[in-house]
Amino acid sequence: MAAALCSRSLLQCNQRCTSLSRAGLRFASTGSKPLTLKERLAELIPSEIDKVKQIRADHGKKSFGPVLVDQLYGGMRGLPALIWDGSVLDAEEGIRFRGKSIPECQALLPKAPGGSEPLPEGLFWLLTTGEVPTQEQVRALSRDWAARAAIPEFVEEILDRCPPTLHPMSQFSLAVTALNHDSAFAKAYQEGISKKEYWQPTFDDAMDLIAKLPNIAGRIYRNVFSDGKVPAVDPEKDYSHNLATLLGFGDNEAFVELLRLYITIHSDHEGGNVSAHTGKLVGSALSDPFLAFGASLNGLAGPLHGLANQEVLNWLRKIQSKIGENASDDAVKEYVWSTLKAGQVVPGYGHAVLRKTDPRYTAQREFALKHLPNDPLFKLVGQVYNIVPGILLEAGKAKNPWPNVDAHSGVLLTHYGLTEMQFYTVLFGVSRAFGVAAQLIWDRALGAPLERPKSYSSDAIQNMFKDKH
Repeated sequence: MAAALCSRSLLQCNQRCTSLSRAGLRFASTGSKPLTLKERLAELIPSEIDKVKQIRADHGKKSFGPVLVDQLYGGMRGLPALIWDGSVLDAEEGIRFRGKSIPECQALLPKAPGGSEPLPEGLFWLLTTGEVPTQEQVRALSRDWAARAAIPEFVEEILDRCPPTLHPMSQFSLAVTALNHDSAFAKAYQEGISKKEYWQPTFDDAMDLIAKLPNIAGRIYRNVFSDGKVPAVDPEKDYSHNLATLLGFGDNEAFVELLRLYITIHSDHEGGNVSAHTGKLVGSALSDPFLAFGASLNGLAGPLHGLANQEVLNWLRKIQSKIGENASDDAVKEYVWSTLKAGQVVPGYGHAVLRKTDPRYTAQREFALKHLPNDPLFKLVGQVYNIVPGILLEAGKAKNPWPNVDAHSGVLLTHYGLTEMQFYTVLFGVSRAFGVAAQLIWDRALGAPLERPKSYSSDAIQNMFKDKH
């Protein structure tokens, strides 16, 4: 029944996307020779600069509304303070990448021959241009990234010298930061490049960053969990296929398809989350994309951000060890209640913005229904999905009792043999580079200034409202 509903939903989405295309959806292809991504950006930037100028002229002095003291103490939740073009998160609808939902991206973006999941190369093109690329443009992007994929020998030596006990995310951040050694932007800035041209070396750094991440991730994985031997990147394969090969799973086409989906749905989630905002903040100081994204990774490594899927997987395994596989609904309900009564949260449920089931969760569930419907952990995930929201509502524990992206991803990776949970956030980091890199390019193209919000002390707030009621 669930599979039929998912198939019907995808069919309806395909029909909608086809009608959108026929109605005039603009594809990024002009003439006999399609433009490269950099060429297309060069065309788009002047009009976008004019658009921003007009927005500021028309609306620059208008207010979003009051800022509450609670927002300052509450992690700035809901405080409108950033421009982020790649994606917008709606509390009811979920994420849209340049206006397109996840099902629309799955239907519209180019796919690998014989594949059914969108290629991340196409998603990056969409994030940077707002346009759906052609198959040929995506293929060219795959080749470009493969050509840029090699990492400097000294970075290889840094990783090889790291003790296996050093967390993979620490190694990842270290290696990405070290790539600053060859930054095109840092070199151009030192040579006095015009501000109007900042975006061009930033683009080159962003492309190098994304291209080199599979080699870095693969080397970390092989050094820590395997034999240390890293295979070569295949210039004829797509980005996800090469990443899977570097990790040792390239022969499993279903795992390759999973990575294509995984990278796509984890690539961006508007600009307010820790990793995205950190990259934008550090980039605003004109730190190059390697330094900016190295900082993003340090934020992603926190247990309240990128480590959440590990907590979900650990919790699911505790359920299995406590009540066994194929447990009854009553037994699962009792375990969930015991978790809450112990003062703990149910990991993978709730979200700072979303108030409905995360569409990224739904996309992964549809993948699982297609590829691993009988996996015991997946069955437990589905059982928990049917039980937990009702309990959380009854207990009054969450504004959003529905599952988020982390409730599912670890189970899928585990199914295909990637069981080393410490490494999962590295894959998240590879994905998140797409959104951060795209925004860094546009920030430099549009001349985004140094971020410098105003801060207040608690005493200052008390004094500010001392005689006001």
